[in-house]
Amino acid sequence: QWLSDRKKRALQKKDVDIRRRIELIQDFEMPTVSTKIKVSRDGQYIMAAGTYKPRVRCFDTYQLSQKFERCLDSEVVTFEILSDDYSKIVFLQCGRFVEFHSQHGHYYKTRIPKFGRDFSYHYPSCDLYFVGASSEVYRLNLEQGRFLNSLQTDASESNVCDINPVHFLFAMGTAEGKVECWDPRTRNRVGVLDCALSSVTADAEIDGLPSVSALKFDGALNMAVGTTTGQVLLYDLRSSNPLIVKDHHYGLPIKSIQFHRQLDLIISADSRIIKIWNKDTGKIFTSMEPEHDINDVCLYPNSGMLMTANEAPKMNIYYIPVLGPAPKWCSFLDNLTEELEESPESTVYDDYKFVTRKDLEDLGLAHLIGSSLLRAYMHGFFMDIRLYHKAKMMANPFAYEEYRREKIRQKIEETRAQRVQLKKLPKVNKELALKLIEEEEEQQVTRKRKQKNLPSLLKDDRFKVMFENPDFQVDEQSEEFRLLNPLVSKISEKRKRKLKILEELEAQEQEEEEEPEGKASDAESSESSDDEKGWVEEVRKQRKLLRQEEKVKRQERFKEDQQTLLKPQFFEIKEGEEFRSFKDSAKKQKLMKKTLGDRLKLEEKLGTLNVSDTTVGSKQATFKLKK
Repeated sequence: QWLSDRKKRALQKKDVDIRRRIELIQDFEMPTVSTKIKVSRDGQYIMAAGTYKPRVRCFDTYQLSQKFERCLDSEVVTFEILSDDYSKIVFLQCGRFVEFHSQHGHYYKTRIPKFGRDFSYHYPSCDLYFVGASSEVYRLNLEQGRFLNSLQTDASESNVCDINPVHFLFAMGTAEGKVECWDPRTRNRVGVLDCALSSVTADAEIDGLPSVSALKFDGALNMAVGTTTGQVLLYDLRSSNPLIVKDHHYGLPIKSIQFHRQLDLIISADSRIIKIWNKDTGKIFTSMEPEHDINDVCLYPNSGMLMTANEAPKMNIYYIPVLGPAPKWCSFLDNLTEELEESPESTVYDDYKFVTRKDLEDLGLAHLIGSSLLRAYMHGFFMDIRLYHKAKMMANPFAYEEYRREKIRQKIEETRAQRVQLKKLPKVNKELALKLIEEEEEQQVTRKRKQKNLPSLLKDDRFKVMFENPDFQVDEQSEEFRLLNPLVSKISEKRKRKLKILEELEAQEQEEEEEPEGKASDAESSESSDDEKGWVEEVRKQRKLLRQEEKVKRQERFKEDQQTLLKPQFFEIKEGEEFRSFKDSAKKQKLMKKTLGDRLKLEEKLGTLNVSDTTVGSKQATFKLKK
């Protein structure tokens, strides 16, 4: 948001995601909010109404840009394109005004008696039917240029209306949840549908009376009705019961209903979600939930493209290839295989660096917090990448040398990869690691193809500390190890010889004096495994060795005890004290063992303590301190 236009243009050249972005129509948006969107019958023009200020914009699909923009006096409730192109348009505005526009612009303006909510155009008689906050349906004849007699209905208010494109039956949805059908030829009511009663199902929870909020005809016999409680009812005009009732489960009024005849689908939308479902079974085909609330949905004719007017400046365009081909003015969409959806959040900027408060303190830039050089964002700041590089160069002038050293090390590692690969053993428990490697190699040779590979202890994170922490080093000289592993002496000798060879080769590689050619020959010879008798003899031999070692240790301790001489200890008496005898300390110890009462009686006999009664009734004790 705080990038300049120049920076944005430069960013578009660098950012791959922005370069891949598909902007079908340039500046396809409104200043604040878009309320209605429609397509002309020839498919060349897309018209949208929005605010603020109230305006209408016309977009030319052949030029992929905006053709014109016209501002209005009040907000548009709805509008209708009467001609094949944009030359004849009627706007119903919120101030009871009906405004007519021709190709050059504003043509005529009139008012209706009550606030209007919707209108429909009857092509055979050139009549406009207005419904709104009244029980009457106002008729305005465009050929004669005057109002005709109104249609008197039983409803208190009407919300929507529509005219069947085949037999021109006029239908209107009322606030009481009913749909009244009128014949324009005789101006008589031919039928009433109670949609409010039919929309209530057994599992539905309804807070209030369902009113009709959307109405749409499909062919000669089908009609879809949307309610303010979030249900869509599909009717056959020959029956008063709905064929199917589809609930959006959001409890929001249905804003728009469209029919997709090629796949027998119904596209219904409330302010939160667009649902596409089969009109025969009610099964969901797909659904879309935009980021912002929906005001209107328009289906481009004979294609799989949807356009929405929403509570945001940007008007969304959705292309679903399954619904149909792309329109001819954007046929390249059929050839694209990339995702059309653009990620709304970008975390990497080429010309800005994200730093935390700790990073600023390390660079010595903490005093810049609050200035224009830092932009606060989430748990850190954005700063110019050039300032960051300069500060880092001053804070760590040897960074380039470290970088150069690291690159040289990587090059050396790449060349070493072509040499004979040696087994890298850990620093701790090298013999145990070598034993595990040998066992793993033997298992790979003997393992069948169907058997699964078992995990290695060297690669398991749970046993990683055993080969890193010196506290886990196996003490092979301990008594427990030697008794539990009686054959370890012979096996460990072979392994130690092999380990010594590997260490020598590794030392040669580190010194880089010469490359080792070929693999080190195994020093071990093929020997047969010892039988049970040899194992018992080895155990006895180890026990005998342990007894001899224990005997040698006892003899050494005995010699040390004989060599030690007992020397007399001398104690110094503090100044001012006289040494009487060692019996005084014994008397003190006996005295400390007595109770407090006995000690007080003894002090009274010696005269150092005097206990007397006071006049109040309490005890008073006086004593003398010893020097």
